[in-house]
Order: sequence, then C-alpha cells, then structure tokens
Amino acid sequence: MEQEQQTYGASQIQVLEGLEAVRRRPGMYIGSTDFRGLHHLVNEVVDNSIDEAMAGYCTHIEVTITPDNSIVVRDNGRGIPVGYHEKTGKNALTVALTMLHAGGKFGGGGYKVAGGLHGVGVSCVNALSDYMCAEIRFSGDRKVYRQEFSRGNETSDVVYVRDMKEDEETGTTITFHPDEEIFDEVKFTLDILADRFRELAFLNKGITITVTDDRPEEQPLVRKFYYEGGIVSFVKSINKNKNPLHPEPLYFTDERMDGDNPASVEIAMQYNDGYNEMVLSYANNIATHEGGAHMDGFKGALTRIVNDYARKYNLLKEKDASLSGEDVREGLAAIISVKLAEPQFEGQTKTKLGNADIRPLVSNALSKGLVTFLEEHPAEARAIVEKCINASRARDAARKAREATRRKTALDSTSLPGKLADCQEKDPSVCEIFIVEGDSAGGSAKLGRNRLTQAILPLRGKILNVEKTRIDRALGNEEIKSMITAFGCGINDDFDESKLRYHKIVCMTDADVDGSHIRILMLTFFYRYMRPLIEKGYVYIAQPPLYLIKRGSFERYVYSDEELEETLQEIGRDPKPTIQRYKGLGEMNPDQLWETTMDPEKRVMKRVEVGDAILADELFTLLMGDQVEPRREFIEQNSKLVVELDV
Repeated sequence: MEQEQQTYGASQIQVLEGLEAVRRRPGMYIGSTDFRGLHHLVNEVVDNSIDEAMAGYCTHIEVTITPDNSIVVRDNGRGIPVGYHEKTGKNALTVALTMLHAGGKFGGGGYKVAGGLHGVGVSCVNALSDYMCAEIRFSGDRKVYRQEFSRGNETSDVVYVRDMKEDEETGTTITFHPDEEIFDEVKFTLDILADRFRELAFLNKGITITVTDDRPEEQPLVRKFYYEGGIVSFVKSINKNKNPLHPEPLYFTDERMDGDNPASVEIAMQYNDGYNEMVLSYANNIATHEGGAHMDGFKGALTRIVNDYARKYNLLKEKDASLSGEDVREGLAAIISVKLAEPQFEGQTKTKLGNADIRPLVSNALSKGLVTFLEEHPAEARAIVEKCINASRARDAARKAREATRRKTALDSTSLPGKLADCQEKDPSVCEIFIVEGDSAGGSAKLGRNRLTQAILPLRGKILNVEKTRIDRALGNEEIKSMITAFGCGINDDFDESKLRYHKIVCMTDADVDGSHIRILMLTFFYRYMRPLIEKGYVYIAQPPLYLIKRGSFERYVYSDEELEETLQEIGRDPKPTIQRYKGLGEMNPDQLWETTMDPEKRVMKRVEVGDAILADELFTLLMGDQVEPRREFIEQNSKLVVELDV
C-alpha cells in the first residue's frame, strides 16, 4: 500500500461519540472483565501502533509488563497529533484518548487502511484504567508532549516536555494500569500477549515487536518477533513439524488502487502430506474466524484451478469426475491476508468479512500465481493433484460410514450405539455425556449417574489416532463411530450444532499416563473433526480424585499432590492417616464416583478451550504426528513437569 501523503494533523481527528457507558458496561466494549478483556486492552493499544506500521511509518513496537502489572507500549510512528482540535475546542491528544471512536480512522484522511477500527480504541483502555500516561514524540514539530489520565478523564493538561534530540525517533508511548475495580484480576500473562504479537509480526512483514516481562525477580523475560518473510514465514511455522510436498511456500500478491477504495491481498500456501487443513484468513490484521468474501474467493479459485489442471493432464480417470473443495484443501497450510480501506465485518464479533469486492481480487491473485506454478513445476503439481485425488477416493469410501453415523430421528432409538446408556431428558442444554474408558469404569458410572440428565458411553481401549489417518479409516473405527452417533451433530462440513444431543461432553479417564493418552486421543479427534465442540465450550475434562485420606471420622478426597500435602499438614501426620491412591476410575464404587466426579454440586471439571488455533494445531501435530524427533525434544524439555504431575 502506498504511503498517505496528506499532512497528519489535529484536523484529522474525527469524533463520533463520548465514552460514558464504557465503565458502566465494560463487557459490551471489551467482551468481558476476566483475563480475556484484560489482555484485550493491550491489543487495542498495540493495534494503533500496527496501524502506523501499515501506513508505512512504524517499524518497531516495544511492549513492557512492569512489576505492578502496568503496560508500556512504545512505537516509532509519527506520534498522536498534538494541537488545537477545532470541533471540540480541546487538544487533539486529549480528544483521541478521552472520546470513544475518536481517531484518525473515520474519514479524516489519517489512514488509508486501519486494523484498530475493529475495536474501541485507546480511549476505552483509558476509561478502564486507573492510570494512563501518553508521551508523544510528535513528528509535526519534533517536540515531546505528555498528558496523564485516570478512568477516562484527563488529570493534567497536555504539557510540553522538551525538544527532541536530532537522532531521536518520533512515536507514541502509552503507559496504563487497568482499574482493579473493573477487572477480576489485574495480572497479565506473557504467553497470551506473545501469541498475538507473534501473529501480528507474521502479518506485517519487516516489523519488530518486542515484549519484555519485568516482573521476574531474577531477570526480565524478553521475546522478540520479527519475520522478514511475513506470511511465508507464517506458513513455514505451521508446517515446521510436517512433511511439505514442495520445498518452499508459494506466495502471491495483488492490489487495487482505485481512489477511495484501495485494497491489497497476500496469499502464502504450502501442502504437506498430512490430512488436516489449516487455512487462516485475516482482514487488516484481524483474524476472520468465520471467513467471508476473501476466504470464499480463495476456496473457489483453488478448487477450480486444481480441477482444471487435473482434467488438462488426464489425471482424473473417471468421466466428469471432479474434486471437492474439501479434497483440494487436505494437507494445506495457507494464510490469506487482505488489507482494505473500509472493512465491513459482520456481527458483533467481527469475525466474518463482508466486502464482496475483495473476492475477485483474491481469486485473481491466486489464479495468476498458482496456474503458473503448476505449469512450471510438473513434479510438484502432480504430487499435489494426486494427493487431492486420493483424498477424493477416501471421501467416497467414507460416505457410507458418514451416513451411518448421522443422527436419526429421536424416535429411532436403534440409531444410537448399543453400549450407550442414554439419559431420559431430551433437552440438550441440560444433558451430559461422560466418555469413559473400559467396562469397569463404565459400569460404576452407569450405576452412579443421574439417569435423568447424564448419559454414559464406555470406550474399549485407546481410540484411533486421527492425526495419522484419513477420514475413511477414522469412520471405520467403532469407538469413533459410537461417539459421532451418540453426539448426533455430524462431523467436518456436515457438523450441525443444532443437532448436538448433549451440551456437556465430558472426557472421564483415569488419573494416570494411560488415561492422559486416551484423553489426548479424544481431544485430537474432537479438534480435527468436530472443532466447534471445543470452540463453543461443549467439551470438559473430569477431575477424579487422586487420593482418599481417612483418619478416624475424618475423610477427604484430594485431587492433586499439592492438595494432599496441604491436607496432611492440616490434620497432622500423628497418628498416621490412611491414604488410598486411586489408579483408576474402576477402583471407585458407584457412590464414590458420583460424589467425587459426577455430582454437579461437588465435582470439579475443566472446560477445554482453544485460545490460539495455530498453537493448538502445532501441539496436536507435535504430540500425535509422524515426526519423532520434535516430540522427543518436547518431552525432554518438559520431563520435569511430567515427573511432578505423575507421582
């Protein structure tokens, strides 16, 4: 995108509305007041710096977590404009930081493309902070200014600090401390921030983002993200523990420069020999989880191009045969990143791009680049097409199995697996299904459950590792078929949330290494074939007790070694208590299993969440994929944790 040539000044700060409601209803503006909303504040400030980078004025962003959990964000952009703002009669800096939706992104000409527009801006961060300070090294006059705020209001005027040094970089430094009256807990997690900064560095080639955690007593933790290859490096990262079909990711780009409606597209893609697709789309650095016009343009063009090539060289044997979109995306890692002046995001979550005119731009970029690649690299092209054809054959073979696992009508009880002990209630919102390993644990669970709302599905041994197999073989596995049929919602493109029969799916396995392995096999299956179950919060992990402590009339179940030690210190070790270690669920009688693990009034369960699809994909590939060496390194690096957890 070309740099904006207009002067960036106070007149370009446009005001849409005030900020009165932010403190009263913070969830409406940042989603929640838990850790998600807390970390969203940092993203809002960093997004402003990223917008400067997209405009061509910023190359480095530094984020620091201070010992008191304040955040400092410093960039080397132009600096927020400082000067008289005609419409409000205030300083433009004050306007930008105290009025919701005030900034250079609303038609004032400050930015051609902006990602920060999807959020609520740094003024909302101000409203939800008990302290904020802005230090501006302004490019307009090369002077340094400062202003302080609290809970959305300025507590000082804009103050001139000094002239800038000759070699000093312009930019903005925002320091803020979230208000403890608003948030459940003001404690930042370095990994959560680093995941987003890593993504931003991938999406903005050449920018450096550094995050420093000054809280550790020994020495600061510093993480630096810089990717010269941009989204090409992104795809390489996704495929790092996989086996690519062609040595380097393909990279295609195009842009449209038509006055008030400029747009650009970048596409990076690389096939691997696995069976799962990882195709991610972004608009102005915002992850569009529900896709939209840019994703539609990519998918449609890819399906057409691969089919045309296969027909041209007679690689499709059957008359009029064609490959589906699902076939041509098997084993594909791809990033589609578009940047446009007026993004139209659908829904409050802003996760689907609605700009129809971006579709042909994406389609044309992919068509021009991929057709050329396939023609100029026949060996790689044949490998890709043959993989797609094999995927198509597997899909045909799986069709009957898929049909057999689809939910029949509620009256057709024979459609449910025979070993399922179903519940009596038909309202999915109150129904739970416990997936348990083995007949012994299944028997205890069936006898101990609440038959009205709790269903039990015992599995025999370890289910198939779906990371290493195609859908046709997965659907031939009896344990997997039983789960799909019991849940009723289908898989992959057939997934239908409205048909889900239970709104709590609970993995209830033994508290040992084998139980952990069975649990990760289940989660791998859910993530690869029924990802919405995890994304929408339907999947849980039961927490059975590790020990039963008895002494006289005292009796307590404990769920960790730490809790065991605390309990022993509480009751004293003289006379010596009896400690029973539960190695399996089958060792508990039905009453004990109900009381400790299944009773909604007393049980402890963990909801499975996927905060970052990219890291989740990497972890499942690492733990369950074909490459042994990366898995060995991971185990060696984390062996101390394993020893501590599995005593």
